[in-house]
Amino acid sequence: MTVGEGSEAPVPPRLRRDARRNRERLVEAAHAVFAEQGLEAPLDVIARRAGVGNATLYRHFPTRAALVDAVFRGQLTGTMQAGERARRAADAWAGLAGYLDAVFATLAADRGTNDLMTTRLPDVETLDAVHAHNRETVDVLLERARAQSGVRADVTTEDLLFALAALGRAVPPLAAAAGPDAWRRPLALFLEGLRGPAAGPRPLPGRPLDEEELGRVLGEMGPHRTRPTDGSSGGAAAGGTAPA
Repeated sequence: MTVGEGSEAPVPPRLRRDARRNRERLVEAAHAVFAEQGLEAPLDVIARRAGVGNATLYRHFPTRAALVDAVFRGQLTGTMQAGERARRAADAWAGLAGYLDAVFATLAADRGTNDLMTTRLPDVETLDAVHAHNRETVDVLLERARAQSGVRADVTTEDLLFALAALGRAVPPLAAAAGPDAWRRPLALFLEGLRGPAAGPRPLPGRPLDEEELGRVLGEMGPHRTRPTDGSSGGAAAGGTAPA
């Protein structure tokens, strides 16, 4: 069949390689920008850092959700694997505590991952699977821990997921103010509140925040916090879909 009969002209191998490399550059740049600024980062900043134009970005990733999925797919799959390991733990409390430790270590990795796992972003296929798997893991572990008297009987899966999302949002500013492991202390305090009445209190890890650090954390959690912009206000590309 000739091109005139409706087939597409073959893409020269060099151009195919160039397109593949452009996609790789976009994913690398997006991961870096999302880590710094969160998932609301302007897409034209990502394109510029990758050394391509906005049109090239939209050819590879027509929506923000498609780009997010490409950037975080492997990282989120690791969270699901941690859930599978936790479900196999003989002691359900140990499994739950270990799983939440792994989840919060992921939340501390960067702002993009934190945004992704503590909020809802529609149309990200991998994220939908992770949220469903996370809920199932928590449900299974809570049920087993209640049966083993390791968790108070009135805690529901929704109680736990809501509290974890709220605490998880504080992880990046905690790390910025008090060090990369500062989240361990509030998570341990939260877990102590879940423990069954037969379990005695355990000492909290790390040290408490001082007054200055608390002020910095609360400031970073506010909507007025400063974002790097790479010299761009974002324009139409910040919305995440290709312009008409």
